[in-house]
Amino acid sequence: MLKQLLGLAPKPNQAVVEKLYRQIVAAARQPVPYESWSVPDTPLGRFEMLSLHVFLLMHRARPDGAPLSELVQDLTDEFFRDVDHSLRELGIGDLGIAKRVKKLARMFYGRAGAYGEAIESGDRSALAAALARNIRPDIAEWQGAAPLADYVMAAHLALAGQDSESLLRGEIAFPTAAERKTEA
Repeated sequence: MLKQLLGLAPKPNQAVVEKLYRQIVAAARQPVPYESWSVPDTPLGRFEMLSLHVFLLMHRARPDGAPLSELVQDLTDEFFRDVDHSLRELGIGDLGIAKRVKKLARMFYGRAGAYGEAIESGDRSALAAALARNIRPDIAEWQGAAPLADYVMAAHLALAGQDSESLLRGEIAFPTAAERKTEA
C-alpha cells in the first residue's frame, strides 16, 4: 500500500510495456536500415529509429483511446527512462541529463507530428523528406529516405491491421525491413 502511494509499486501494465518495448527495440535494430540505407549506427541514429517505432505504436493507438492510450503512455515513459539511462552510460552527468532529455523529448514530439501528418495524408514524399531532415541532415539527398519511408508506411499498415486486444497483451508485429541497396 505504501509503495503504491509513493509511486514505487510496479504499474499494472509494466510486464506488457516491457514486452512491447523489447519488440520495438528489436524492430529498431534491424540491420537493413543501418547497413543498406545509411541510417547512422550511432547513439543518435539509434534514438531516431527507436523514436520512429515508438511513434508508430503511438500513432496506431490514437483512434482506440483508453486503455491502449494508457499503455502507450507507459511505453513512452519507458522509452524516455531508457533514453535517460543511455545518456548516463555515455557519461553525461546528472546536471546535464534533464536538459538533454527535454531536448530529445521535443525532438521526438516534433518528429511524431511531422511523420503523423505525412502518414495521415498518405504522402510518402513528405514522409521521406521528414525522415531525411531528421535522420540524415548531413546529406543533401539521402537515398535511404525512400526505402525507409516505404518501410514506415508498411509498418503503419501492419500495425493498423493489429487488433487492440493483441497490443494490450504485448503482441506487436513490425514488418521486416526489406533489403534495398542505396547509395549514401
